[in-house]
Amino acid sequence: MSAIAYLNFDGVAEQAIEFYSEALQATEVKKVKFKNFPQDPNYPLPENELNMIMESSIEFAGGKIMMSDLLPSMKSTTGELVKGNNVWISLVYEDKQKLETYFNHLSVGGYVIMPLSSTPWSSCFGMLVDKFGVCWKFNRDADQFLDNVISNKR
Repeated sequence: MSAIAYLNFDGVAEQAIEFYSEALQATEVKKVKFKNFPQDPNYPLPENELNMIMESSIEFAGGKIMMSDLLPSMKSTTGELVKGNNVWISLVYEDKQKLETYFNHLSVGGYVIMPLSSTPWSSCFGMLVDKFGVCWKFNRDADQFLDNVISNKR
């Protein structure tokens, strides 16, 4: 399991990725835009959101930071992006049962933004805010998804 800092940006994630990659001398950079995964025809993203960053990661000095843009269309569920909610803790864990246990325990007294479910980018993904206002993302196989999308682009 790994706990990873997850930074959200208001449409400037691509610039942040470039900046942090250079500043931290990243050894690996992964970047996926919203247009790189299948759109739900019932809920298509607006054209201006397709080039925004859905998920990215940079690896450096044995560490990792993940980043994405907060879509304007998501602000109704996550609230406006302000310093404080732009940082999330991302738990990536292969054991689905253990991931569900962590999710259930951390949601007590807080609220679930997105229940754990299968998505186009993960077999088990969910988001919540705990009772202290800390934002969490849970992901069973994020690294495999990013690797597949990136290798399919080549």
